[in-house]
Amino acid sequence: MINENNIVFQVRNLTKVYQMGDVEVHALRGADLELYTGELIVLLGPSGSGKSTLLNILGGLDTATSGFVSYRGKDLTRASEQELTEYRRFHVGFVFQFYNLIPSLTARENVAVVTEIARNPMSPEAALAMVGLSDRLDHFPAQLSGGEQQRVAIARAISKNPEVLLCDEPTGALDSQTGIVVLEALERVNRELGTATAIITHNVDIAGMADRIIHLSNGRISEVAVNNSRKSPRDIQW
Repeated sequence: MINENNIVFQVRNLTKVYQMGDVEVHALRGADLELYTGELIVLLGPSGSGKSTLLNILGGLDTATSGFVSYRGKDLTRASEQELTEYRRFHVGFVFQFYNLIPSLTARENVAVVTEIARNPMSPEAALAMVGLSDRLDHFPAQLSGGEQQRVAIARAISKNPEVLLCDEPTGALDSQTGIVVLEALERVNRELGTATAIITHNVDIAGMADRIIHLSNGRISEVAVNNSRKSPRDIQW
């Protein structure tokens, strides 16, 4: 799956320092990383290790203090705010721990919010079918379980046909049985659409479904492990 000639992200010596009053917080301390087309990686590490900061910089939600990050050869560290906005809009799908659905809109309408501004979207119906929610199109968030709401959030993220899907604790608010269903949806998207996918999790067992596991500690990438074969989400225990 990994093709040296098909790098989606290249990260070199990436640092991020936050100023908290008189204190400097070093969230990233020289991270180096590549992410390839069609690859699924899992980012592991304790709270404060830099996982979310790295993901937010890759997604154009935050900017680095120093270092270099490129997307398909385009230097994101020197991109203007308008360029970053277009990058987020057209190339990246985001899934967070909390679903951020609009309560007054149905599942179909929540997804359509994105498809109406995307360049080459799939239909809301097709996106919801991919995550197994064809029978919930006209349900409002309050009528859906937590796992169903998270799958609507995934459908919304993938409906723009993004090249990259960035997921920050997507199963963090779910029980294990529901979480497995959500992981199956993410795995299907990665496999069928070829979307480069990065998943932050505290759950070590989820690493079994990844091509590579990126371990972070104290703002640095401390280890990169490769899985010779990926586990099915159904085989994950937690």
